[in-house]
Amino acid sequence: MRVLGVDPGLTRCGVGVVEGVAGRPLTMLGVGVVRTPADAELGHRLVAVEQGIEEWLDTHRPDIVAVERVFSQHNVSTVMGTAQASAVAMLCAARRGIPVALHTPSEVKAAVTGSGRADKAQVGAMVTRLLRLAEPPRPADAADALALAICHIWRAPAQNRLQRAVAQHASKGRTR
Repeated sequence: MRVLGVDPGLTRCGVGVVEGVAGRPLTMLGVGVVRTPADAELGHRLVAVEQGIEEWLDTHRPDIVAVERVFSQHNVSTVMGTAQASAVAMLCAARRGIPVALHTPSEVKAAVTGSGRADKAQVGAMVTRLLRLAEPPRPADAADALALAICHIWRAPAQNRLQRAVAQHASKGRTR
């Protein structure tokens, strides 16, 4: 499975591609950040994020895109920018028929470090170890994007089994 992880943001949108399956060593295929100038008009920034995501999709051809689920923050302008960049990433994937998975920050931290309260340094250290990198990806947005991809690869098999079980249970209920 090849996953494009997206840590959404208007100024720095982290992107990272990881390939592998749960229980096996994972491989990083690429990592980076789509940047936009903070003083640019919002529409231009969203177009720049779209162009950056499209370039990553063209280059790496992921099977799925894992995006950080936007959560409530005290700074409304920050959460709005994050939500807008998240929507752009989901739109780019949907336009190509690529499935999108959303993971909360605490899900990602728990999957990668074992603690849903891990800090950015701990996430970066574990991403470095899990992908056998020489040093943590910089900035933290890039490491977070890789963590999203890792989280999805590890969680997808269990999520798929759960979805199949729910669907099977629902279909049995309809036949009675």
